[in-house]
Amino acid sequence: MTLAELSAVLLVGTAVLLLAVVAVRLSARTGLPSLLLYLGFGLLLGESGAGILFDDAELAQVLGYSALILILAEGGLTTRWSAVRPVLAPAAVLATLGTAVSIAVTAVAVHFILGVDWAMAFLVGAVVSSTDAAAVFSVLRAVPLPRRLVGMLEAESGLNDAPVVIAVVALTSVLSGGEPHPWWWFLGEAVFELGAGAALGLGLGALGAAGLRRTALPSPGLYPIAVLGLAVGAYALADIAHASGFLATYVCALHLGNARLPHRAATRGVAEAFGWLAQIGLFVLLGLLASPARLPEQILPALAVGLALTLLARPASVLVSLLPFRLRAAECAFLSWAGLRGAVPIVLATVPMVAGVPGSARIFDLVVVLVTVQTLVQGPTLPWVARLLRLSSGAATEELDVEVSPLGTLAADVVRVRVGPRSRLHGVEVFELRLPAGANVTLVAREGTTFVPGPRTALQHGDEVLVVTSAAEREEVERRLQAISGTGKLADWHS
Repeated sequence: MTLAELSAVLLVGTAVLLLAVVAVRLSARTGLPSLLLYLGFGLLLGESGAGILFDDAELAQVLGYSALILILAEGGLTTRWSAVRPVLAPAAVLATLGTAVSIAVTAVAVHFILGVDWAMAFLVGAVVSSTDAAAVFSVLRAVPLPRRLVGMLEAESGLNDAPVVIAVVALTSVLSGGEPHPWWWFLGEAVFELGAGAALGLGLGALGAAGLRRTALPSPGLYPIAVLGLAVGAYALADIAHASGFLATYVCALHLGNARLPHRAATRGVAEAFGWLAQIGLFVLLGLLASPARLPEQILPALAVGLALTLLARPASVLVSLLPFRLRAAECAFLSWAGLRGAVPIVLATVPMVAGVPGSARIFDLVVVLVTVQTLVQGPTLPWVARLLRLSSGAATEELDVEVSPLGTLAADVVRVRVGPRSRLHGVEVFELRLPAGANVTLVAREGTTFVPGPRTALQHGDEVLVVTSAAEREEVERRLQAISGTGKLADWHS
């Protein structure tokens, strides 16, 4: 590439990026999922539009995996452990056993609808059975739902990529003439990859969090770089160890995002920016790879497979997986409808293409159409379904947001607290906080003005409060503020 060509590429890339940003606003107003608009940009730039030829499935797969790593990292960093912890068990069962059920039911439908052999049917079932983290994170966080459902869907979407990738790679190996193995060998390999991936992600996340808490970096902008570097490194380390890199990335990011590191708000902001950039680039790239001329012939097969996936496979996976956890019928119905698909199935459809599996181009086209139709139907209807099932919980709120900034060589930290609409810090006077001796409330920002509070100053919803504390007592300060925010000024009397 010459310097002149670089300028042309940058100009086109800038135009696409800015249009994608505008598309987010359009999506918010119309309810049309922005991810599909990005896919449309790619189709318009491709062979049937602007004439950009792109047919390198291997490059698309590599770039797709890279984008998914960033999307999973962003999902883990922005997911609250308090929302995931109570539902981790059902989410893990849904992401593993539920995925297996979904693959099996979809495979039966694909075998009879498309008339392919069983190995190919199971491959298609595996490709389309993963719920997509990008779609879930971008859609569900705008839907006012009970925290239990949001936590379950977010955890499932972050966890189920790993078993699906294992299944797709194994089935692709079988169809491309790889060494045959008995079923129990594949099961054992899946258990090892998932277990090792989770352990490596948790270990690297814990080590990274411990190191960052003890290191005062010279610039706040270095903390997001370090955190994202750890999450990406978790994928690389796990993949080299033949474990699940996607699971390692999500677990590592989930731990780091909830480890009360310095400059958490800045880290989340940078992670969200990289997540958006990855989503935009990924869908535009996949749109370039797709061939609009071939897509119409896959509309009817995709509709048939999509109906089987949505009305049979997903509900069956939810019922089988969550039966022991005694969820309400309305919750199971919503979980069945909220199995959103997005970039992950399309990226996984490139795996058999790269391996040269016969008929893989047809699979890719079918998956592109299926994801497009399902996203158009399911995404915009989620708020309506939530209201119909009486699951809507009103406007989404945060009780308390705490950010920590170290003061370098002073061995002290600044704790910035945002008092949310439901926080019970409202009405609590400063002296009633009973913070440790080495901590002091130094400034309050309220309705555009700032002032130094006195002992009898009462905090209010919407306040931003600055607390200066010694580094040794920072965790006790955070614990105390969280306790009062949850249970009020008598927090010490509550277990």
